[in-house]
This record gives sequence, C-alpha cells and structure tokens, in this order.
Amino acid sequence: MMVREWDPRTASSAEIASLLATLNAVLAADLPQDPPWRETSLREYLAEVMPGERRISWIAQAEPTTPGDPGAVLGQVHVLLLGDIGVIEVLVHPSARRTGLGRDLVLRAARRVYQEGFRSIGVEVVGDTPAIGFYESLGFNREYVETRSVLDLTSVDWAELAEMATGIGAGYQLEFFPGGPPDDLIEAYARAKAEVRDVDDGELRPSSYDPERLRDSLDTLHRRGMKPYIVLARHEQSGEVAGLTEVVVPAQHPTRADQYDTIVAQDHRGYGIDRAIKARMLLELRSAEPELIEVQTWNAQANEAMLKVNAELGYRPDRDWCEYSVDVAELVHRLDPPR
Repeated sequence: MMVREWDPRTASSAEIASLLATLNAVLAADLPQDPPWRETSLREYLAEVMPGERRISWIAQAEPTTPGDPGAVLGQVHVLLLGDIGVIEVLVHPSARRTGLGRDLVLRAARRVYQEGFRSIGVEVVGDTPAIGFYESLGFNREYVETRSVLDLTSVDWAELAEMATGIGAGYQLEFFPGGPPDDLIEAYARAKAEVRDVDDGELRPSSYDPERLRDSLDTLHRRGMKPYIVLARHEQSGEVAGLTEVVVPAQHPTRADQYDTIVAQDHRGYGIDRAIKARMLLELRSAEPELIEVQTWNAQANEAMLKVNAELGYRPDRDWCEYSVDVAELVHRLDPPR
C-alpha cells in the first residue's frame, strides 16, 4: 500500500470517486443511519478553507491491479491548521482496519503539525464507534462531549409546527434569508453572535463573531457546495437582531441538513424566540429543499433550554460527539520513538 500527500484540487476524478466509496463504506459500518454522501461538490468540500487556514491531506492507495489503474483509496487523513491547533480527520476503509494504516496516517499528520510549530492536535470522534478506542489508545484525551440529535421531517406535525412559529412575543418579526443574511445586516448579525458566545461551545467548530470573518465563512460555505439558510428575529422597536438560527444543506448529503448556531440575545430571552425561529426554519426548508428528510443538531448536555426546545420540535437524541486532543510532541514521540 502506498501513502502519499494528496491535493483534492488536482486529484483525478477516479481518486475522488474512490475516496467517496471509502467514506460511504465507513458510514455504512459506523453510522448506518446516516445518509451516504454524493460526489456533488465533493472536490470543493475537501479543498476549500477559510482565509488564514490550511488543509493538508494524505491518501493510502492499494497496489494497482492493472496497468493504468491508480489503485483504490483505502484511507485518508487531512489536517486543518487553524488558530493554534491542528484538527485531523481520518478515514480507513473497514477492510483495511487493524492493519496499522490508521496509526500510520495519524503519524504522518502529526509530524507535519509538529514541523509547522503547532502544539496540539484535536479530533472529533463519534461515540459508539471503533474510533473512540483507537484515539484513546494513541493517548488522546477527551475534552468535550455533546449530543447529536436528529429530526425526522416525515414525522413532523406541520400544523403544530406552524403554531410554534407564531408563538412569539409581541414586538418581534421573523425574517427568512436563503443563502445567508444580506450584507446590510452582517454587522448586527455578528454582534448578536458575539454577545452570547456559549462558553460550552467546542473549539473544533468555531463560530464567526467578527463581521469580516462572518462574510468569509458564508463565502466558504458556498464555495464548498453548502447552502446556508437563516431565520432572524428582529426587535421591531430597535431594529436589533434579537435572535437567529442557521441551517446548512450540503450538496454532498442534501437529504440531511446541519443545524449551526441558534442564538437569542440576552435582553430578548423569555419571549419564545428560540422555538419560533427554529420552527419557522423548518417550515421554510420544507419548500426550499424538497429532498430534505432530516436535520441534525449538536448540543451540550448543559444547554437544557435548547435541548427542551429541540425535544418539543421532535428531535431525538442519537449519539455522543466527542472532542479529543493531545500534545503533538508527545504523540509523535509515542508513535515514532527515537531509535
């Protein structure tokens, strides 16, 4: 098996298709209820990053079976260098597990992170999968846990949901923006997000609180083939953004959308805004995204208010989603001790 550094921008279509097959084999083994991914905008999803961030990738390919055959992609690792941490993601085809390939891929990424001067590596690990034992065996420590919940839209009572969308205190107006907030609202939108940073948020999926970073984030989503939808609650008297919720529909799995931030500004809590904006979002998505069947969201167990809202909307807890980290120098030493 050959492992080499790999750039999705210049990769062949055959390599992209083979990587997709491995990704879907991993999903079938570890997350069988999740929808398979599609090749639509997959190259862009793998290549595009925020300004100031870098992604470096390696793939493991089987030996070619015929002349001209590039060899099946049986594994991949990429590291996203952002802030002061390198965030890795590893895929190993189920048929190639327990061969040392995953360990080799992590070592290659860890060496590069160390050479780049970063001090730690982080990774998101899905609960109840072999990845938990794998990363713990390498010395990664669990730092943060949140629960993923999934809403099955085929089970929603749409009449009840419409009532929830209107169950908001007087003096507030809900607005729907497919594609993201208009530019004249970006600064107010960013202020609302900055005011209520959730101290329990994980570090590996940072939100955008600065107006320019928010613009960059929205642009990056579009370039990666991921369409954002926004519902705002505006305070009519002041014009302030009192609350917001974000859902992103990826071209790679358009039957299941991802819930991003839901925020209600401190001065506007207690008026039913959180439930109303999320209900309105689901009503809008019903017509805007006809392929959509499910929406998934992640919450810390300490966030009881949002967990209650999600339960009222019909979300059901699925499994834990864990963030692990490790000192990169210790990891390199452990995986590749000096001889």
